[in-house]
Amino acid sequence: MKEGNVLVIGAGIAGLTSAVALRQRGFKVELIEKDPDWKVYGVGIIQQANVVRAMSQLGLLDGYLDSGFGFDFVEVFLPNGQRAARVPVQKLDARYPANVGVSRRTLHEFLGKSALDAGATIRLGVTATSIADEPKAVTVSFSDGGTGRYDVVIGADGVYSATRDQIFPTGRKPEFVGQSVWRYNFERPADLDCLRAYEGPIGMGLVPLSDTLMYMYMTTPEPGNPWYPREGLAATMRAKLADAPPGILQLVPLITDDEQVVYKPLERIFLEGPWHKGRVILIGDAVHATTPHLGQGAGMAIEDSIVLAEELARGGTAEDAFEAFRNRRFERCKYIVEASAAICDGQLGRAPPVNQAAATQEMFAVTAEPI
Repeated sequence: MKEGNVLVIGAGIAGLTSAVALRQRGFKVELIEKDPDWKVYGVGIIQQANVVRAMSQLGLLDGYLDSGFGFDFVEVFLPNGQRAARVPVQKLDARYPANVGVSRRTLHEFLGKSALDAGATIRLGVTATSIADEPKAVTVSFSDGGTGRYDVVIGADGVYSATRDQIFPTGRKPEFVGQSVWRYNFERPADLDCLRAYEGPIGMGLVPLSDTLMYMYMTTPEPGNPWYPREGLAATMRAKLADAPPGILQLVPLITDDEQVVYKPLERIFLEGPWHKGRVILIGDAVHATTPHLGQGAGMAIEDSIVLAEELARGGTAEDAFEAFRNRRFERCKYIVEASAAICDGQLGRAPPVNQAAATQEMFAVTAEPI
C-alpha cells in the first residue's frame, strides 16, 4: 500500500516516530493516547549512533541533538571505583556524536511537536475498546464512543500493550527479570563528558543529559518484585547505594526528594511468533521490550518505525509489508533483548558475569549495521 489511513495506538517514542515516518510517505495518521495529560515516565535515556542515524533519516536530527547531550566515549569503572576503560564509540557519521543522553520529557516534547508538525492528529485520553479486523479495513471502537475505519492499525502501546492482548489474548506476557532500576537527576559537573558505567552485581552509572543536567541509574536485585511506598523512597535509594564506589557515593546525600526518585521494576518480552494479525501490527516494546542494560529499548522502537513505514510504502498488501517488517527486525531485536538479559542474569548470579565493556562494544558493532 502506497497510501492509506493509519491508526497508531500509543503516543510514546514508537508511536510518535511512526507518525513522522508515515506522514513523510503520504499516509494519513491518527494517534490515540490513553493518558489525558500525555505525561512521560522516567528521567532520561541513553541513545547510540544508530538512533542518531535514525533521527537523520526522519529529518529530525538537528532538533534531536539540540534536545540532549552528545558524547563519543563510554567510561567503564570496576566495582572498587577504578576506571577500567575509556572506550571510543564508533560514529556512523563523523559530523555527529556517537551517543546522546537526553531527558525523556524533553525528547517527548520534541517528538510530539514533530508529529503534529508533520500533520498527524493526536487524541488524548482515548483508548481502543475493540479492534475488528475485516477483509478490507479495520473497524475500531473508542472509549469516547466514536468509531473509525483504517487500512492499518499499529500497536505502539508499550510493554503492557492492550493491542497485543486484544489480538493475541492467550499470548506471552511481560516477565519480571528480578531487577529494578532507580534513577535520579543531579547537576552535571564539567568533567562528566560521557556515560560512566560501573560494573558489579549492582549496575550503576552516570549519564549527561544537557550542559547542566545528568542522571544516576542503579539496577538492584529485587526478589519477589516488592512494592515501595512513595514516602521514604529517597531514603530507600540512599540505603541501596551504601556500598557504592566513590564516584557514586559522593552524590548519595543529594538524593533527598521522594517525588524525584524514579523506580521501575524491569520486565521483558519477545514474541517469537507472529507480530501481526490481519491488518494489525505490533512495534516497539509491545513486541520486544528489553531491559535497559544496553540502552537500546528506545532505539529499537525508533528503528521499527522507519522500517515499517518503508515496507508499507513499497506497495502490496498490508500483510506483505508486515511480514517484510518482521523479517528485517526479528534477529536484531532478539539480539538486544537476549544480550541485555545476559547482563542482567550475570548481575543476579544466575549466569556467569558479563564483561560490560565487551558487551557494549559488540552491541555498537551490531547496531552499526543497516536497519
